[in-house]
Amino acid sequence: MKWYVDRNACAGGDGSSAHPFTKINQAASAAMTGDEIIVAPGIYREDVNPKNAGSVRKRITYRSEKRREAVITGADVFDSWERYKDNVWLLTVPNSYFGAYNPYTTLVEGDWLDITVPVHTGEVFINGRAMYEKDTLDKVIAPEYYDNSWDRDFTLHTWYTCQNDEKDETLIYANFCGLDPNKECTEITVRAHCFWPVAEHVDYITLSGFTVTKAATQWAPPTALQEGMIGPHWSKGWIIEDCEVSDSKCAGISLGKYRQQHNDNKWSHYKYKDGAQTQRDCSLIAQLDGWSRDTIGSHIVRNCDIHDCGQTGIVGNLGCVFSVIENNHIHHINNKRDLAGAETGGIKFHAAIDVIIRNNHFHDNVRGIWLDWQCQGTRVTQNLFHDNCMSRDHLLKEECMRGLGMGEDLWIEIAHGPTLVDNNIMLSERSIKLPTQGVAFVHNLICGAIAAVGCGVCNGTEKYPSPRYTPIHAPHSTNITGFMTVLHGDVRFYNNVFVQQKVRPGMIEVCKNGANEWDDGNLDAGTFVYSGYMKEDEWKSHFEGYCGEGAEDTRDKYYMPLPVWTGGNVFFNGAKPCDIEEDYTEDTEHTVSVKLCEKDGKYTVETDIMKYLPKAGIITSDTLGEAFEPEERFENPDGSTIIFDTDIYGNKRDKTVVAGPFAI
Repeated sequence: MKWYVDRNACAGGDGSSAHPFTKINQAASAAMTGDEIIVAPGIYREDVNPKNAGSVRKRITYRSEKRREAVITGADVFDSWERYKDNVWLLTVPNSYFGAYNPYTTLVEGDWLDITVPVHTGEVFINGRAMYEKDTLDKVIAPEYYDNSWDRDFTLHTWYTCQNDEKDETLIYANFCGLDPNKECTEITVRAHCFWPVAEHVDYITLSGFTVTKAATQWAPPTALQEGMIGPHWSKGWIIEDCEVSDSKCAGISLGKYRQQHNDNKWSHYKYKDGAQTQRDCSLIAQLDGWSRDTIGSHIVRNCDIHDCGQTGIVGNLGCVFSVIENNHIHHINNKRDLAGAETGGIKFHAAIDVIIRNNHFHDNVRGIWLDWQCQGTRVTQNLFHDNCMSRDHLLKEECMRGLGMGEDLWIEIAHGPTLVDNNIMLSERSIKLPTQGVAFVHNLICGAIAAVGCGVCNGTEKYPSPRYTPIHAPHSTNITGFMTVLHGDVRFYNNVFVQQKVRPGMIEVCKNGANEWDDGNLDAGTFVYSGYMKEDEWKSHFEGYCGEGAEDTRDKYYMPLPVWTGGNVFFNGAKPCDIEEDYTEDTEHTVSVKLCEKDGKYTVETDIMKYLPKAGIITSDTLGEAFEPEERFENPDGSTIIFDTDIYGNKRDKTVVAGPFAI
């Protein structure tokens, strides 16, 4: 059955094409398995609550009649501002307007949030742009530039909120820098989500072709209910496609965790256990609660334009398993920098088991992708990354790195793999942050540094040891089989092209202090960061002979770094190989060029590296072997062998194979 919605229709419609509903929520309450909801162009100011689930063969589909012309927003327009002083205006809103959730009394809070000045979940928008909250009215009356923002010039547009308890009102003061808010499009966010089921297990929903924008979302760490502007809320089989998703206070799309009783932001509320410990508990509790392939995950997010969200474009812990993220444009995430902490990036996933992230474009984010814990069977393939590393020169100073803010194209943290990174183009000055193991890099073009090798796996203590132990799973399953910390190594590099690009002087200055527990500050390209690691044969030689009780040899061998495998890599412009590199080419004769070009929103990479690439061999899952801890091959989610005979554009590597992401 088809249901129709048109905000301009007469009230009292029955959802037919002749008499449409005026609210999407009316259709959401009526639609049953197999139904389709068709939404006419217009702005729908509501928090849509899909009440009924579809099935694997009969989904419930919400479809914009015209691509991205049906807009679901969590903001309302207000044109009752009164001039307070000079450029500052005052809006008074009765608290009854907000109902049970007032974003202007609700602070952003949660585990791993790192902010020095509290901010609320609400926001003020002028002509579609989010303004900057301040903690005193004086800072609104006399605003100063906020240098941590990527958009410094707009930071004089400020606002402040407080309560009039006597009249039960919310007061919002805003400096519109000379604009009249009653003549412009001035909005404030008043709803926590835009498309989010209140109940769990509302399965097999499709959201197609909408513009979804401006929600007062809460911080979404892996140890809490991970709310987003859009999200399945602990369900299975959603498809979010062809949507424009923007301006969520925190997360745009959440494929993440449900609320666990007595274990929600526990580190923030119960100070006696570290966050790493409570996060381990999250996985175990979820398993007891039925977390499995049969009940959770297997979502698809495709062909979406995701931008200008405060924390992440897409977030997920546990609930993102077995999902596919493809053909999306993810950009300008966490640029305001009023929020910082360990949960930021274009994509931030924990437990991305058998998740495929392919053919996406990541740029101008605080970082591109952050895969943290349990990225087992995860594949990052055929993506373009650039400008994800403090890409505004005014950011190149120590204070802008607060909250893990230096950035990189891809960060893989404290996992055991197998994690596969193939056929990507990485152009930021820091391409990869790699405090982890069990990773294979195949046929990538890497023009930035590999950072944090051999560090970043402990938990910040000074007096006591603090290794972090993360879960290991049965292959292609959520079932937890053990826990282990990271030994380092267990990394493979095959048929990659490394190019040393020029590094901005400011980046060199901000990284000059070098290594610490979390980062080594490396800005040089190449595999040289794995110099000193062993080849497989040397590593295995330490285990020859008797290892039982009373043996003279120590057990140190069980805790030494794991071996590294290489082959077919090519190094240009001073990029450096590691000391155990095999079958490689270090080209010191030619200076190559890699240039990103943009015209009318279309991006291309112009390069002459193809002129100088030697022939290479085909790489397969058999070449890569198994990740050490889970003893799982680098293979497809169905267990089949991967043959790397297709390039970043889907072209076949037929007769001639060369390093890098392009077929000859």
